[in-house]
Amino acid sequence: MFDSPIAYLNSNNDNSIFGFGKGAFLAISESESIELIDEFIERNKDKYVFCTLSFDIKNKFERLTSNNSDKINFPFITLFTTEYVTEIKSDSINFIQGNKNEISLKYATDFINKRKQNSSFDIHFKSRTSKKHYLEKLDAIKKHIKLGDIYEVNFCQEFFAENIKFKDPESFYWKVNEITKAPYSGFIDLENHSVFCGSPERYIQKKGNTIYSQPIKGTAKRGGNELEDAQLKEELQNDPKERAENIMVVDLVRNDLSRIALKNSVKVDELCEIYTFETVHQMISTISCQIKENTLLSEILKATFPMGSMTGVPKIRALEIIEKYEDFNRGLYSGSIGYIKPNGDFDFNVVIRSFIHNKQTNYLSCAVGGAITDLSIPEQEYEECFVKVKRILDAINE
Repeated sequence: MFDSPIAYLNSNNDNSIFGFGKGAFLAISESESIELIDEFIERNKDKYVFCTLSFDIKNKFERLTSNNSDKINFPFITLFTTEYVTEIKSDSINFIQGNKNEISLKYATDFINKRKQNSSFDIHFKSRTSKKHYLEKLDAIKKHIKLGDIYEVNFCQEFFAENIKFKDPESFYWKVNEITKAPYSGFIDLENHSVFCGSPERYIQKKGNTIYSQPIKGTAKRGGNELEDAQLKEELQNDPKERAENIMVVDLVRNDLSRIALKNSVKVDELCEIYTFETVHQMISTISCQIKENTLLSEILKATFPMGSMTGVPKIRALEIIEKYEDFNRGLYSGSIGYIKPNGDFDFNVVIRSFIHNKQTNYLSCAVGGAITDLSIPEQEYEECFVKVKRILDAINE
């Protein structure tokens, strides 16, 4: 009924935003200016703007490259408006942009009702990195840490499936969402790509002149009952390795925010708090700052992107090591999707726990990673990756 692009951003807290119907669209290539973001937002300042940001934006901000195999070929940056934008609370659909009519209401209602379907899929994922190679790469990375090149790095691997065609991509999103029930979930459908996101992590949010960032570092599996869950949460809370990882990233984020913050306004609101999600427990910190009223989104991205939880410390050297040892191009994975309101407020997630699909090649990707420090034990890091992703991959076919 309505062609792409569409955007559904879901807090899983009885509150979501759904944009559909063609509007203005801009794809920014790596060779073009990042300031085109600001120009598009200014041209459409009376509308909601949806946005996807590739991890490769790093190459615009520093002397970095991305030469690893890229099977997804997701656009560098996209920005788009939609004819209709609705706020959905439970089953209540409120049109905040575009006129409600029989056709638009039916489309939004049908989309939401698909969450009640009990769909299953027959998708079998393969790992791009063998366990042997993964352990070898971690040994090499730990040598960099011992030499003082880096203190921490986020190292990722890809799981993939080929020859995947979705007749009903919305149903696949709802299946992912049923499994993850994440607070920064989303479905983005573009002409040649779809994103099925179950992210628990916020990259950056703007409310008025306040910026918030909430990096995740530290993961534990869910228990089989309340008692086991409580024990696993306590172990995560007191794990020296996990706390060290989180605190290092907090320091990195504080430093990033200080580049755009008003003097003495950067503060840590939460440090190493434990949050529970459908498939895992996570350690999350919250950092905030105040910014000048007219600070542009491109300026905020230059100061803070890529996010610290998906890079490492120090950030630039960590990014070089990521490029050297990973065997796939991250693309949108560990980038971001989000939206900008007409008043200039925005909210962007971190694209993790997500499936990214190339409609032209029928290639489906799901990447996962973890923080590597001097305390990391390669076998345990490999297992942690599976804690994060295996339950999701297995449940897709149930």
